[in-house]
Amino acid sequence: MHKNMRRASSFLVFFLLLVVPFFIYAAEQSEAVRTLNDLFGTINGYLATVFFYDVYPGEPDMPFIVAWLVVGAIFLTVRMGFVNLKMFRHAYLILRGKYQVPGAEGEVTSFQALTTALSATVGLGNIAGVAIAITVGGPGATFWMIIAGLLGMTSKFTEATLSQMYREVRPDGHIMGGAMEYLSRGFAEKGMARTGKILAILFSFLAIGASLGGGNAFQVSQALTAVKQQIPLFAEQPWVFGLIMSFMVGVVIIGGIRRIARTAEAIVPAMVLIYLLACLWIIITNAANVPDAIDKIFNGAFTPAAGLGGLIGVLVQGFKRAAFSSEAGIGSAAIAHATARVKYPVRQGIVALMEPFIDTVVICTMTALVIIITGVYDMPETAELVKGNEGAALTAYAFGTVISWFPVILSVSVVLFAYSTMIAWSYYGERCWTYLFGEKSSMAFRIIFVIFVVIGSVTSASNILEFSDLLLLGMALPNFIGLYLLHGKVREGLAEYLFRLRTGELDREVGRSSG
Repeated sequence: MHKNMRRASSFLVFFLLLVVPFFIYAAEQSEAVRTLNDLFGTINGYLATVFFYDVYPGEPDMPFIVAWLVVGAIFLTVRMGFVNLKMFRHAYLILRGKYQVPGAEGEVTSFQALTTALSATVGLGNIAGVAIAITVGGPGATFWMIIAGLLGMTSKFTEATLSQMYREVRPDGHIMGGAMEYLSRGFAEKGMARTGKILAILFSFLAIGASLGGGNAFQVSQALTAVKQQIPLFAEQPWVFGLIMSFMVGVVIIGGIRRIARTAEAIVPAMVLIYLLACLWIIITNAANVPDAIDKIFNGAFTPAAGLGGLIGVLVQGFKRAAFSSEAGIGSAAIAHATARVKYPVRQGIVALMEPFIDTVVICTMTALVIIITGVYDMPETAELVKGNEGAALTAYAFGTVISWFPVILSVSVVLFAYSTMIAWSYYGERCWTYLFGEKSSMAFRIIFVIFVVIGSVTSASNILEFSDLLLLGMALPNFIGLYLLHGKVREGLAEYLFRLRTGELDREVGRSSG
C-alpha cells in the first residue's frame, strides 16, 4: 500500500512539474481564455434551463431548485421534531468526546469527519458568497441566510445519518458512502432499484462537476481576487498562483481521506478563529453602527415597500448563498460523515447538524455585519467589484476601511478557506468518480482536479460562480428525493436513539467502556 502511495505521489509530482506548465502556457493565450469562458457560458445556459426554472409567477425569479431546498428543509425540520434545536447541546457533548466508545468501524474520528465537512463548507462562500448576496439582494439577505442555516441543520442531520446507515465498508478498509449509496441501496430496499441507481448516477455526475467548479476553480478564482491586491505578481501572472495552489492541493489529496482529515483537523479551527477575531475587531471598532446594520437586515428581509416580489427576491438570494455556503440538502457532506467511527448512525447525524450553524449562522453572519457596517456593498468606488461578482475582493475592501493592513489577514484567511475547501471537495468528487468508474480510476480524477486549479486562476469569476451554483444546487434534486423517501428510517433511528438517551443506556455504555 505504501509502495503504491509513493508511486502515486511521484506520478502526481511529475505531472505537476512537466505537464501543467504546458497547459498554463496555452491558458495564458487570450483565445484559450475566451474559449474557456464561452464554454462555461454555454454549459450554464443548458443547466439553467433545468435547475433554475422559474416557479414564481411574477418578478423576480424563484428558481425551482431554491424552492426545492426551502420546502424540503422545512418539511424535514417538522418531521424530525426540530432536532436542529433540541439536540444542539448533545452534539456539543459528542464533540467533546463524552459518548466515544471503542469498536466502531470507520476511517476517521467523528470530529475529523466534521472538520473535513466544515473545510468544504467554510470557504469562500462565507467571504465571497455573502458579499455577493448582499450586493444583489441587499442587507435583508442576511436574515434569510440565518433562517436557511437553522433549517439546513436538519437537512444535514438527515443526510449524514443516512450516509452512515447505507455506507459500504470495503475489504481494504476504505468506505464508500454518501448520497450515491443511500440513493441506490435505500431505493433498492423499497423495490425501486433502477430509479435509485439512475438518481445515484445523476448525483455523482453533478457532484463531480461541482467538485471541479465550485469546490475548485471558483475557490481559486475568488482567492486570487483578494491575494493579487497584496502580491502584484499574481495580478500580472495569475497562473503562478494557480500553479502554487495546484501543487499544495496535489500533495495532500494523494493521501486520501485520512490525510485530508488530518489536514482539515489542523487547518479549520485555526482559520475560523483568525477570521472571526478579525470580524469581531471590525464590529467592535464600529460598534455605533451595529444597531443600524441590524435594522437594515430585518427591514430589508421583508422589504415591505417592494411588495411580495421584493420579499421573494431577497429570500432567494439568502437561501441561494446559504445553500452554496453550508451545502445543507446538497448531499456532499454526507460523503465525509460516512467515514466517521460511531456506534449509532444518528450520532454522526447529530454531529453534522453543527455544520450549518457554524458555517452560516455564525461565520456568514459575521461577514455580513462587516459588509453592512462598512457600507462597501453600496459605494461608488466598489462598483466594479460588485459588477464583476468579486466578492472576496469586496470583503477585503471592507476590512481595509478599518485598518490598512487588515486585508493581509483576510488574504491569509481567503487562501486557507479556499485550500481547505478544495482538498475536501477533491475527496467528494473522487468518491463519486470512483462510484461511477471504479477504484483504479481515482488517480485520473486527481489529475483532472489539479488541472482545474489552474483553470480557476485564468478564467472569469462570473462564469465560474454561475456554473458552481447550477451544479452544486442541482445536486439537491436527486439528494432530496432520497431524503423525502428515506426520512422515515432516520425518524425511527432518532426515536430509538432518544429512548436510549432518556433511559440512561448511552451513559451506561460510556461507563462500561471507560471501566
